[in-house]
Amino acid sequence: ARTTIGGSPEASTLESVEVLKGSAALLYGGVSGGAVVNMVTKKPKFEYGGEVLMRTGSYSQYKPTVDFYGPISKKLAFRAIGTFEDAGSFRDFVKSKRFYVNPSLLYKISDKTEVLVQGDYLKSDYTPDFGVGSVNNQIVDYGREKFINTPWAYNKTNTATAQANVTHKFNENWKLNALGSFQSYNRNYYGAERIQANVAGIASRNLTRTVSQEYTYNQQINLNGSFNTGRIKHTLLVGVDADQSRVTSNAFAYGKNPNGTNITTFNYGNVNLFDPNTYFGSGIMPEAFAVTQTLAPVYRYGAFVQDLIEVTDQFKVLAGVRYTNQKTASSQALNLETGAVVGGATKFDDAFSPKVGLIYQPLKTTSLYVSYANNFIANSGIDINSQALPPSMVDQYEAGVKNDFFGGKLTANLTYYKIINGNISQAAILPDGSTSTVFRQLNGESTSDGFEADITGNLAKGLNFLMGYSYNYMRYTNTADVTGMIEDVRLVGTTKNTANATLFYTFQTGAVKGLKLGTSAFYTGRRNGGWNDAKNAPSLRLIPLSAFTTLDFSAGYSWKNFSLLAKISNITNELN
Repeated sequence: ARTTIGGSPEASTLESVEVLKGSAALLYGGVSGGAVVNMVTKKPKFEYGGEVLMRTGSYSQYKPTVDFYGPISKKLAFRAIGTFEDAGSFRDFVKSKRFYVNPSLLYKISDKTEVLVQGDYLKSDYTPDFGVGSVNNQIVDYGREKFINTPWAYNKTNTATAQANVTHKFNENWKLNALGSFQSYNRNYYGAERIQANVAGIASRNLTRTVSQEYTYNQQINLNGSFNTGRIKHTLLVGVDADQSRVTSNAFAYGKNPNGTNITTFNYGNVNLFDPNTYFGSGIMPEAFAVTQTLAPVYRYGAFVQDLIEVTDQFKVLAGVRYTNQKTASSQALNLETGAVVGGATKFDDAFSPKVGLIYQPLKTTSLYVSYANNFIANSGIDINSQALPPSMVDQYEAGVKNDFFGGKLTANLTYYKIINGNISQAAILPDGSTSTVFRQLNGESTSDGFEADITGNLAKGLNFLMGYSYNYMRYTNTADVTGMIEDVRLVGTTKNTANATLFYTFQTGAVKGLKLGTSAFYTGRRNGGWNDAKNAPSLRLIPLSAFTTLDFSAGYSWKNFSLLAKISNITNELN
């Protein structure tokens, strides 16, 4: 099931994380180009067991976790995971609390059929912190602990999910999977948005009050099988899926003007970034009341078929096509004071999305491939007029080589890709120049040219390492003539070069058997901060940011049923 952008997952419930890169992800629809992260949750077991964990860390962080599982009968098993986290921050006034529970049941109807039912609930409350910004497009060292949102700012979210998954094996070659899920996501936010200072360092703190609910229903049926036509082997995937979402959002006012109209903007008080005495303000949270409520429903369904054709032992062809149909129903805006309702127009979109790939294996351990995939993306969120965003189309080209060495103990992969998004969705720019945390907008065509290399190895018992490098040039390539973003300028927040390396060793013998040591390094290259500039307002708001590297070290020890793990993050105290 998909997860809303606001419902960040709880890692304690994950068995593994699978990354579907490139065109491998696009067949399932409703996803952006590049990759899809598939989070595989822990499942019930037909044996009794469990674990109790306690994590503590800097800035008053503590997080207890419990995980129990076992059989209820010969055919029914359970699992229950629960955790609570309380944490501060190196930033003044910033804190967070999370509560999470994940029960699940596994029912084996027969040797060929099983039903997995899962539910989870996450309550996440945290202080919204957008940093301190810049002055005259220059980075100023205010001190990394400084916090300039309102001292009472809050962001409270609740996410609940229920899911049922039925799997049936007809035989060794054919399997059917059916899934249905429901998710609700609620957000309650109040505070200042991203603050923009003038050349003297003075900034207003205009408030934003947001209450929104999102309900999402997902259904999917997949049939997997393999068969032969003569000497040619086929691996077939056929499926249908659908999802329905309803987003309800409220707009607020902060009082009445003398003429009876609503006060729709409210400045909590100016702040001088160079004077910490102005950061706190009055400390009083202004009253705000809802004035409009907008409902934005979207309905999408699709069908897909894919066939991996093994023409010979060395040559394979992957071919697939997906059909997607989306109905963006009329948004309904209800005036909560007068009862008047204003609606928009219902919009229908559909598309066929092809996918094709060629794979050549000159050796059993080496694969060369090229692929093309097209995808129809259902953009989430609403625009500043509370209307649902139309979909985007993505074209993705990819070529690469995959190698296995030493019997699979070492793998090395190289990939080149080009991704063209016909109309990229990003956070909306508000009239005051700040970036919205609520609304989104379509900014035109973007293109990413990239290259990736990764090496993973397990050359000796207990020794594991991985290394990776990525190059990505993402920019706007076709935008509106007057109001569009300037083309061929790297998008803010995208990094040209990144690299990582991790090395772990677990001692296998002697007095230190069970001791595990590891180190990791993460390099982030130069990139742009600030905002991409529009053609009609080239105010040069881009801020070049320097490259940086962080180093982590971890050590752990396991003895019988006990494990202890310690980690030091950012050993060099890097600030960027």
